[in-house]
Amino acid sequence: MFTVCLTAGIVRGEDRSLPQPRVVTPGVTDSAPPSDAVVLFNGHDTSEWTREDGSPIKWALQSGTLLVRTGTGDAYTKRKIASAQIHIEFDVPYMPAQHDQARGNSGIFLQGRYEIQILDSYQNPTYADGSCGALYNEYAPLVNACRKPEHWQTYDIIFHAPKCSPDSKVLTPGDVTVLQNGVLVQDHVRIKGPTDEALDQHVCDAGPLRLQDHVYPPGTITPMRFRNIWYRALAE
Repeated sequence: MFTVCLTAGIVRGEDRSLPQPRVVTPGVTDSAPPSDAVVLFNGHDTSEWTREDGSPIKWALQSGTLLVRTGTGDAYTKRKIASAQIHIEFDVPYMPAQHDQARGNSGIFLQGRYEIQILDSYQNPTYADGSCGALYNEYAPLVNACRKPEHWQTYDIIFHAPKCSPDSKVLTPGDVTVLQNGVLVQDHVRIKGPTDEALDQHVCDAGPLRLQDHVYPPGTITPMRFRNIWYRALAE
């Protein structure tokens, strides 16, 4: 097809001088990692993960999943990640005795700073920007796309890290798009700042992917499970 744009004086056609797209072989399923992905958890070991202090995580391997042991601390990737496509699957436990933020709470922190909330938001009202699929305390999800607890769910995340000047001033804030269970819940939203103000430093440096061990209220056990975690680095 050959198109001529007369009003702008521009001729658009079949430009064969453009380089061919790089070949990436898709996974055998939509949840399987493509050929250029870095696998962070494959169901067999936790070698890609550490605690904040650098010691081994104390979460459990159970039937190919990563099971949170409440009270043992968050899990951090050893790899530092900037802009990326991220895939992760999670299984929220059924906690009928709990409600609101105490019911199946966890989170995924991009660059270790920006939390995509995980919560049992199936028939469990809470404040909108703290529900499952929220960019926590910044943007409520566009819709509630949650499955029932004890059913596997997916996040597919497109994250563009902030861009800074040589003196570390933010020139372009980061942004994020999130699909939950194949449904768009965050649409290219601009990140306002870290979930925790204490993390508001070096925001243009790559950081770990962080999975939250949420302890609330004290004594509550939240056996969250994760599987099939991978990412693809995106060109800046």
